[in-house]
Amino acid sequence: MSALSCGSPALSRSSLPRKVVEGVAQPVWLVSDTRRVSDVQWFREAYGAVTQTVRVVASEQARQQRGWAFTPGVDDGESECGLDAFGAFDWVIENDGDGQRLEEQLEPLLEFARSRL
Repeated sequence: MSALSCGSPALSRSSLPRKVVEGVAQPVWLVSDTRRVSDVQWFREAYGAVTQTVRVVASEQARQQRGWAFTPGVDDGESECGLDAFGAFDWVIENDGDGQRLEEQLEPLLEFARSRL
């Protein structure tokens, strides 16, 4: 999952600037690899309505064709599936190997990001 946020630097729950974004302002931030509901909640609290969440999904068959194999204790941990039941994503991208379909899904997301620049 990625979080796409637009706007000023974020504030933590304690209202202190997070060191990584302290003093930095960008019209669009792309944050890859958020893994927990608490990660998404932090971005939504810090950035509000401008936060957009993106979920990239692929079928198990497509993942296996890419060399993925389920590893107990790793692939069933919170860091790997903590957002599986989240469901409130702004964008869901299916990446099952159809390049044209992937491009069609990404174009509206890219247009959204461009509109914030």
